Amino acid sequence: MVDTGSHVVSCGRHADWRDDLAYLDCWPNSLQYTSMGAKPKVIVTRKLPEAVEARLRRDYEPVFNADDHVYSTDELIDLCDGAQALLPCHSEHLAAEVIARLPDSVKAIANFSVGVDHVDLEAARARNIIVTNTPDVLSDATAEIAMLLMLGAARRAAEGDRLIRADQWRLWSPAFMVGTQITGKTLGIIGMGRVGQVTARRARGFDMSIHYHNRRRVPAEIEQGALYHERLETLLGACDVLSLHCPASAQTRHLIDAKRIALLRPGAILVNTARGALVDDEALQEALRAGHVAAAGLDVFNDEPDIHPGYRALANTFLLPHIGSATRETRDAMGLRALDNLDAIFAGREPGDRVA
Repeated sequence: MVDTGSHVVSCGRHADWRDDLAYLDCWPNSLQYTSMGAKPKVIVTRKLPEAVEARLRRDYEPVFNADDHVYSTDELIDLCDGAQALLPCHSEHLAAEVIARLPDSVKAIANFSVGVDHVDLEAARARNIIVTNTPDVLSDATAEIAMLLMLGAARRAAEGDRLIRADQWRLWSPAFMVGTQITGKTLGIIGMGRVGQVTARRARGFDMSIHYHNRRRVPAEIEQGALYHERLETLLGACDVLSLHCPASAQTRHLIDAKRIALLRPGAILVNTARGALVDDEALQEALRAGHVAAAGLDVFNDEPDIHPGYRALANTFLLPHIGSATRETRDAMGLRALDNLDAIFAGREPGDRVA
C-alpha cells in the first residue's frame, strides 16, 4: 500500500517509523520516507565543517562526535541504536562483522570520502543498506597534493626544511641539495579516473609527457595525447615519476611490490595520494635505501596513522598526513555531497553516488 496524500498506509513489515516518519519498502533499490514531523536520525562519526553540520541540524536529527575521537566498534554500534543513517569517514572501518552488528534501523551509509575501501560493500548489500561516496568534488585538491608531493620529493623539500629548522644550514655550493627536475620528464599514472585526469592536466604545465595504465583506455578527448599502456609492467619502465590514483581493493593490495618496483627506471620517483594499501612498505623502503627509487612523496599509508616507522628514518621521503582533500572548499563540498545523497535516499530517490 502506498501514501497517496497525507496518510501513510502499510506496505509490509515497515508500517511506520516512530509514528512520525514512515519507511516504505515497496520500491526496489531505494528508500522512501514520508515526513510527518520527525527527522531521520544520523550518526556523524567525526567533526565536519560548520556549513555541513548546520545543514544536518536543519534537516536531520544528528548525533555529533563532541571530541572528534575515533569511535570503537562497540561505541559505534551503541550510537546507531534507533538511527536511520550513518555518516562516516575513512577513519571508521566498517568490516563485515561491524555491518552485521548494525541495528536494523540503519538503512544508509553516506560516506564522507570518495574511497570506500573502509566499508565491506558486499556485507552492506546483504543487509540492504545503501552506501554512497563523494566523488568529483575532491579531484582538484587531491591533484594539487599529488603535484606537491612530486615536487617536494624531487627537490628534497623535506630535507631542506629540516636543515633550516635545525639551524644546520651552513653553506651553499654547486653540489648542495641537488635534486631532480621534473620539467620535461615522463609521468606515469596508474588509474586515469577523475583525480588521475586532473593530475595529468597539472603535470602538462611542467611539460611532462603523460603515460597511463587503466582498466580500460579512456576516450581521446580525455587522453589529450597521453599514451595508454594496456599492461602495467610496460608503464613502469617508461616513467620517471609514477603517481598512484587507483582504488584500493583485494585485487590492488600491494600492487606496487618488489617485483614491480624493480621494473621502474633507476632513480624514479613514486607518488601516492590514493591508498596506502597499494604499496608494499618493505619493498618500497628497500628500494629507497638502495637508491633504485630516488624519492617518494606519500600522503597515504598502510595502517595510518600508525605508519611504518621506516619511512621516518629515510631522508628521501616527503610525507604528509593524508591531507589530499584538506581544503575548506573541498571539505565543505564533500559534506554537502554526502547530504545530497542522504536527501535523495530519504525522499525515495536513487542517490547520485550510490556504490552499493
